[in-house]
Amino acid sequence: MKARVKWVEGMAFVGESGSGHAIVMDGAPEYGGRNLGIRPMEMLLIGLGGCTAFDVVQILRRGREDVTDCVVEVEAERAETDPKVFTKIHVVYRVSGRNLAPAKVERAISLSKEKYCSASIMLGAVAEITHEWSVVEEAGEPAA
Repeated sequence: MKARVKWVEGMAFVGESGSGHAIVMDGAPEYGGRNLGIRPMEMLLIGLGGCTAFDVVQILRRGREDVTDCVVEVEAERAETDPKVFTKIHVVYRVSGRNLAPAKVERAISLSKEKYCSASIMLGAVAEITHEWSVVEEAGEPAA
């Protein structure tokens, strides 16, 4: 896996992934930025949310659960002094579907946080990570 980051101007950078995707990162005005893009530390939280959401949906689908949506919200606290690492991270899952088995949702989340989500396991080495989840029942006919 590779990535490349190129300075554009001020405190704006373009990050390019090895898979050919790009994202603009920028700092807040008080750090010389123009607020043109996402902050690098925000990207870490989005990466964590995306990694675990990917796992949960994949595990549930493999278990033949009729998942229709998965929203993961991530909130973090950082140390007050440099390096301002994450100290606490709270992850909230809202999994929607038809006739989802709550035990299977809970197991999928546990498997993600304990075995599959590299981002969660890596960040968990420096921050306390807590989780909560809910299941939302969707109306309608199950997918074929």
